[in-house]
Amino acid sequence: MENQPAKADAVNAGGPPLVDSRQQTEAESHASAPSQPALPPPPPPRATLPSVRSIPDVPNSRLDTRPAPATGIGSANLRWRGETPVINTSATPSVAAKHSVMADTPLERPDSIAGTEEEDENEAIENVARSAPSWLLSLVMHLIALLILALLSFPSGNGFTNLVLDFGMSEEPAEEAVELDLSTPEFVETIEAPEDALDDSLMETEIPKIFDTIEPPEEEMEKVTPLLDGANSIEISKPMFSGRTGAMRQALMAMFGATEETKNAVKLGLAWLKRQQHRSGYWSMRGPYSSGAFSENRPAATAMALLAFAGDGNTHQSGLYRMEVEKGLKYLVGQMDRGGFMAGKARGNERAYAQAQATIVLCEIYGMTKDSWLRPYAQRSIDYAMKAQGRNGGWRYQPGEPGDTSVTGWYVMAIQSALSAGLEVDDEKVRKISNYLDDASVYYGAAYAYQPGRADATPAMTAEGLLCRQYLGWPRDRAELLDGMDMLRNDAPFEIKNHNVYYWYYATQVFHHYGGEMWRQWNDDMKVKLPAIQIKSGAERGSWAPQKDRWSIGGRLYTTCLSIYCLEVYYRHMPLYDNK
Repeated sequence: MENQPAKADAVNAGGPPLVDSRQQTEAESHASAPSQPALPPPPPPRATLPSVRSIPDVPNSRLDTRPAPATGIGSANLRWRGETPVINTSATPSVAAKHSVMADTPLERPDSIAGTEEEDENEAIENVARSAPSWLLSLVMHLIALLILALLSFPSGNGFTNLVLDFGMSEEPAEEAVELDLSTPEFVETIEAPEDALDDSLMETEIPKIFDTIEPPEEEMEKVTPLLDGANSIEISKPMFSGRTGAMRQALMAMFGATEETKNAVKLGLAWLKRQQHRSGYWSMRGPYSSGAFSENRPAATAMALLAFAGDGNTHQSGLYRMEVEKGLKYLVGQMDRGGFMAGKARGNERAYAQAQATIVLCEIYGMTKDSWLRPYAQRSIDYAMKAQGRNGGWRYQPGEPGDTSVTGWYVMAIQSALSAGLEVDDEKVRKISNYLDDASVYYGAAYAYQPGRADATPAMTAEGLLCRQYLGWPRDRAELLDGMDMLRNDAPFEIKNHNVYYWYYATQVFHHYGGEMWRQWNDDMKVKLPAIQIKSGAERGSWAPQKDRWSIGGRLYTTCLSIYCLEVYYRHMPLYDNK
């Protein structure tokens, strides 16, 4: 899944410049000496001095205008940078400063005695300083140090706007402690420093990093750039199902030739599926719709419906059909045993298909949401798939049985979904799949049979085998892949009279990944003809009738779901190649 940098504010909290006590004492003692000329009578005493900044620059003033010592807290300016106070000991005294020693001191003297007065002052102040005990000076310095520590540790919250300190020589005997008067700091909600309070010479404080930069997983940083006619292009990020929502989806639909007809057909199909869900969360292969399958397989029906919803960007956390997906997911995970098997209620050979399809669902939706609740179920299901792999690298009806191309294709899709979702997959077992495909191939790898050793390659098995090859790493320019694509295009184009939705499902994916002219030729037929045969009215509005399909035994839900997958192809899976 954005820190705003803290504003640096500056606050003046200065005090008056410190006057050397030795100068004050010497001035007093020298004034009482007989040999000193008589001074003119002083003006009436003043309760307080005017602001230090308002005192004129008079050369003969008794005010010590030399810069304050570097260690003096009275001349310190506090500047708040973030939450750390920085002390600048060279700043100008605050306007609130005052000095009790100078209360009765005239600001001006006649020029005739200016030189003598200044020498007498220095000597008098030195005498006073020598008479002060060392422990008194130590006490003052310790109090100043404690004050600095208190300011540094004080919560910055709203900050200080004004700090007033009173320094002066006590009129009490030397044995008495010197009283340090600290006025109450003033607080305001915001700190607005005057421009002249900013000191560019202050050292910049390095702010430590609170949050480490989070780098996305490597598989999500891989990029491919599909091109059409060398003109339209868009940079696409993996994983394979990251284009199902938002602006990326819209861009993919425009790029790969989706239309309003394909969009509306998907919308009607999903609405039909919603109406068929049982209140317990599952779907049925047999009804309540018309023209259902001959046998029941609720795990397969539920998985197929959920794949259609997920392909359109719906999960149990978001989307128009969030509630339907959530109920369906809970049904599937409720069927799972400790070994990860979910198709225990399916019949015979249908269990393998149901298990593979349910595994795809869990891996895809986990990859789309990264929901920690779903991860253990998805991982358990892919662990079962690894254990169920046959000796020849494929999958069939029973765990460990030598595989066939039909069941193997569904498990390959499950493995790719798991890899994209970041689940743990056995690499050695994945490599064995290529061994199976080598054994099941004909025409030097360009076509595929239902099982190894058979020479009767079919369009459906060829499309499924080539899709597996694409996901397992065959490059786009591989000769066997190109030969196989040519055979499919020439011998098995998209035609309603050869209604075979199973073949259409796999061929649509193969051509989409390959891209280019082959994809355009296939899509020009598919995007027009497939929506045209969708039921547009009545109770089955939004579905596809199974009667004319080669595998009509699967029933209406079967043909409807596979047809929806074809029309979601533009964004359902990210293209594998740089489609030039």
